[in-house]
Amino acid sequence: MDAQLTTPLNLSLVGTPNSGKTALFNALTGSRQRSANYPGVTVERKSGAFVTPAGRSVAIVDLPGTYSLRGRSPDEEITRDVVLGVREEATPDCIVCVADSTNLRLSIRLVLELKRVGRPMLLVLNMFDLARHRGIAIDTDRLASELGIPVTTAVSVRKGGTAELLQRLDTFSPAAPVGVTSNTWRPLSTSELRAMQRDADRIIAGSVTAPAKPDNLTNRIDSVVLQPVAGLVILLAILFVMFQAVFSWAQPLMELLSDGFATLGQMAHSILPDGLLQSFVQNGVISGVGSVIVFLPQIVILFFFILMLEDFGYMARAAFLMDRIMGGAGLHGRAFIPLLSSFACAIPGIMAARVIDNRRDRLTTILIAPLMTCSARIPVYTLIISAFVPQREVWGWINLQGLVMFGLYAAGIASALSVSFIAKFVMGRDYEPSPFMMELPDYKLPRAKSIALGIYMRAKAFLYRAGTTIFSMMVLIWFLASFPQPPAGAEGPAINYSLAAIIGHALEPALAPLGFNWQIAVALIPGMAAREVAVAALGTVYAIEGGKEAADKIGEVLAANWTLATAISLLVWYIFAPQCASTLAVIRRETGSWKWMAVTFGYMLALAYAGSFLAYHVALALGAG
Repeated sequence: MDAQLTTPLNLSLVGTPNSGKTALFNALTGSRQRSANYPGVTVERKSGAFVTPAGRSVAIVDLPGTYSLRGRSPDEEITRDVVLGVREEATPDCIVCVADSTNLRLSIRLVLELKRVGRPMLLVLNMFDLARHRGIAIDTDRLASELGIPVTTAVSVRKGGTAELLQRLDTFSPAAPVGVTSNTWRPLSTSELRAMQRDADRIIAGSVTAPAKPDNLTNRIDSVVLQPVAGLVILLAILFVMFQAVFSWAQPLMELLSDGFATLGQMAHSILPDGLLQSFVQNGVISGVGSVIVFLPQIVILFFFILMLEDFGYMARAAFLMDRIMGGAGLHGRAFIPLLSSFACAIPGIMAARVIDNRRDRLTTILIAPLMTCSARIPVYTLIISAFVPQREVWGWINLQGLVMFGLYAAGIASALSVSFIAKFVMGRDYEPSPFMMELPDYKLPRAKSIALGIYMRAKAFLYRAGTTIFSMMVLIWFLASFPQPPAGAEGPAINYSLAAIIGHALEPALAPLGFNWQIAVALIPGMAAREVAVAALGTVYAIEGGKEAADKIGEVLAANWTLATAISLLVWYIFAPQCASTLAVIRRETGSWKWMAVTFGYMLALAYAGSFLAYHVALALGAG
């Protein structure tokens, strides 16, 4: 084997947002990737490895997207530090700059700035097939000559679309890189950046030929979806369909999973002897964890919609549509994408706020992200809605349960905007968000492989959470509900004599004004670690045996033991309550302060208590007791 091929390569992927950088990373690494934080910060990175056709081992890191090395946001700072070699990371043998072939203007300017760092570089013209389809002709040889670095092409969403890049990597030699000079980089002034952009425009003019009749499909679609009134109606319709689908489409798969765990519970019941071991396996493990995993189809459907919208190119449009509304609430338009990401989980939503340059804008977004209805609330919402809202159609075609679910999501959005509006005055009455500027990507057909990989990674994370945090919480709940054993001759359910009952009764006076009983109080405690646990905890504290009918019995028992006012009160509590320790920990790390974590916990707890109190007593007054 050639000695060069035995030398492993360390690559760093750099590129502007929407250049297809992550799609290229996925195409190269497949499932051989992992997520972690950069040393010393909470900015997440994706790293992976692959082997070229000639047998060369390559390690690759996908750096956050950036338009320059100025480092105006935490994400951009990470990319700048890794490229400059000032962070505790393996120095890249080569910087691979990824550019959208259909829109090279900002990417070429970034290449010119990266060249000043003096590291080996390779420019990858991604989406090359799309450029060719639109009649855009790119003279790659002249472009390489003008830039003084190798240029290759790629179609990261198609099989074999990275062949040219892989071949180039096989011939790359760190010992003799092309176009490497000394490091002359320094932060550039605005006038210098403009001069660099003029140089980039000159290079593009000499290397790229635009079509005689430009493709205006994107413009035609944008003329409708970006229209101030029609665009908002379309956005609301998309969100409405998404939440209807979360409730309706998932039912068959949820029933299948429920039957599977019920069968497992029956097997454990028949195989294991009566006693604590049988109770632990059947009720603590199988029924407990299974009652949460059964909601996986709903979470997968939610992620499916979000990934489809991202791949299609609609997310940036949605951010522009919401900019005026969010600006009125004191939010930056860029906050829309972090907040929409928080529908899946507040943690990546909070971390996505790093793309916001202004610190006050970023802090406000972080503080309200937990109010967005994350997927962890879905099991609780579904359980209560199924128990108290009839399964029927309204207006002949709308699922009533799905409509209630949509209302809960809308309430989360409204509360987030309201808190942001108040924060606008707390943080400075004369403060106005900075102008919103974002590059709109061209529309693209979503790729099945990319969507499938994204869903796989998120489902895997949910199942890992179910197998760790949720499992440990269920073991704790089972222990509290099982010990001490009732005395001889005791009457009533054994749980009435347990530690869980003692704790629940101690908390009950504080929660009674909200219509909560001691069983709900017990379920809220482990819910601090993971909201989903409350579902399984309610099954345990109501002494529901883990069997074939366990999943259905929880809803039946709640409907028999709670009033509608209590159910409404608990739904309102879950709209506001800060029941996720992981989210609070991320807020502390992202803001670098315990103060903002405490502020988030305090204001959300106060909102939850006040909202539940008001909802409960209004419901009682309307006869829901």
